[in-house]
Amino acid sequence: MEKFLEEAKASSRVLATISGREKNRILNEMAQALRDNADALVAQNKKDMENGEKSNLSSALMDRLFLDESRINDMAKAIEEIASLKDPVGRILDGWVTEDGLNMQKVSIPIGVIGIIYESRPNVTSDTAALCFKSSNVCVLKGGKEAQHSNEGIASILQDVLEANDLPRALVSLIPDASRAGVDKLIKMDKYVDLIIPRGGAGLIKHVSENATVSVVKHDKGQCHTYIDKDAKLDNAIAIALNAKVQRPGVCNAMETLLVDSAIADDALPKLKAAFDEAHTELKGDDRTQNIIDIAHATDEDYDTEYLANILNIKVVDGVEGAIAHIVRFGSGHSEAIITENITAAEIFMNAIDAAAVYVNASTRFTDGGAFGFGAEVGISTNKLHARGPMGIEGLTTYKFKIYGSGQVRK
Repeated sequence: MEKFLEEAKASSRVLATISGREKNRILNEMAQALRDNADALVAQNKKDMENGEKSNLSSALMDRLFLDESRINDMAKAIEEIASLKDPVGRILDGWVTEDGLNMQKVSIPIGVIGIIYESRPNVTSDTAALCFKSSNVCVLKGGKEAQHSNEGIASILQDVLEANDLPRALVSLIPDASRAGVDKLIKMDKYVDLIIPRGGAGLIKHVSENATVSVVKHDKGQCHTYIDKDAKLDNAIAIALNAKVQRPGVCNAMETLLVDSAIADDALPKLKAAFDEAHTELKGDDRTQNIIDIAHATDEDYDTEYLANILNIKVVDGVEGAIAHIVRFGSGHSEAIITENITAAEIFMNAIDAAAVYVNASTRFTDGGAFGFGAEVGISTNKLHARGPMGIEGLTTYKFKIYGSGQVRK
């Protein structure tokens, strides 16, 4: 592991010599290479899908794992979108002249070597590799074992493009030891690794956060809520809630709990149940919800669970303050939404909720790098420092001060 990371660190110096135009050209070549090798990637993915069936992975996880020509083309498009973005490195963020006549420049620079630990989705391999390359960072990737063949195939294609352009394959690489012990080594290698980004289940995040000596940006679970206020347009609210839960249940920005204002619960809940029954959603609710519609009981453990499946908790709350209280207790700081036509209620909710993304009258499914105009993201940061929300190329940079003098000495 140490030799592998030493090579990764050494390769980071090569990136400093590559112009933004060259990076974009190479990224576009990577995108085309994915398309050209789509059949081979589908064959690799088929091995993972077969293993997933044997391991009884949930339908949601199988959906995240699956690749076909259309999804590979989407991966290629994401790389092309990243290539089209402004270069985030070398920008003068601020500048001034001090009383001593020093010309100060605050300049954006890459972070260095970034270790990314993730699960299930093979497209994360190409997205994060492209984002890191665009921002002149080296990426060291540790994907989930369920996507091993797919990840190896994608990484190899990207590395072949690097090699064809006389660049080190180490700029994009999968760690040689993907075991738990290998991860434990990686997160303590602060001599070579500058940042760790874990994205996955609560257990993974907790383990990395508690044991890493490398700096960590957490991409914690998506315990997302939608609150339907008494002043909501109910048809609009039902459409938004359905989208937030069922459009793609297995992703972190999908809603896990629906909160309904007690003032409209008698009218709203039967209509909501009918809509979710049609979408084959398994529903659970508190006592007040069960008094109105016939569904299973939801416990505190349920309200704290990220299902990543077509399962939804419902709770009746007393107005916007009740919704806020529930989210404060169970929210993970990811994405929260209020559906209302009441501007005052909307502003109270927006200001009181501490999350990376807070919505009024829109689905939480929009918390995504592409939807935000970032091209893609390495994940959704639930940190409060450095980066928050969809973490695109801007979040993969830091800065340094360049100081130009003319012989000044400090008195």
